[in-house]
Amino acid sequence: MNELVTNSSPLLPVAVGHIATLRTGLDFVNTLDLYPVPHDHLENPEAALEWLVEHDLLHREVRTHLLAQFQASPAAGAEILAKLQRVRQAMRGALEAAAERRAPNGADLDEINRALRTHYVYELVPAPDGVSLDHRHQGDPVDGALARLVESIARELIQGETSRLRVCENVQCRWIFKDTSRTGKRKWCSMRSCGNRAKVARHRARRRLASPSPGSAEHRGGG
Repeated sequence: MNELVTNSSPLLPVAVGHIATLRTGLDFVNTLDLYPVPHDHLENPEAALEWLVEHDLLHREVRTHLLAQFQASPAAGAEILAKLQRVRQAMRGALEAAAERRAPNGADLDEINRALRTHYVYELVPAPDGVSLDHRHQGDPVDGALARLVESIARELIQGETSRLRVCENVQCRWIFKDTSRTGKRKWCSMRSCGNRAKVARHRARRRLASPSPGSAEHRGGG
């Protein structure tokens, strides 16, 4: 069974409290950075847990507790890291499929659904202007963080504007992003980086085509 399902709280189109936004979900997918050289921002358990803390998906005291556990049992840290990387790859696969208007890989959906089955509940909590929606996880806190990351993507695939999902056309980048431009025709994750590099590459290619090669008759002065 490869349908995208949840068996806990329904998908909610909200972005408050500790509920992960689409931007956070995409940032997680893009932690495997290919430009200018391949670099994984989740290269070890310490870095991975820090990323979750920085994105408000894990409490810092929980990170400290888990790292102490990993020191006593390095295999546990390696297992957590492998899970994060595995789910990240499945999220990328599902997003790439949506961006390319094709059916997702069944194995990717199975991985996503396993992450979605983590038990946590939504609840109202006090906020400066009234109340806010937050979560309360039951069980492994990293699994809870993963569930919220995956749900941010699932929410977009089911309720969002998937026609705006893009894969950066820079083959050295391949970041996943949502095109929020007015025309909806963005090709690169950022005009300042990949877009600018593409323009420079096109300009240099045109100059090479326009300039005679050193061995050509025109360059030697022949006719």
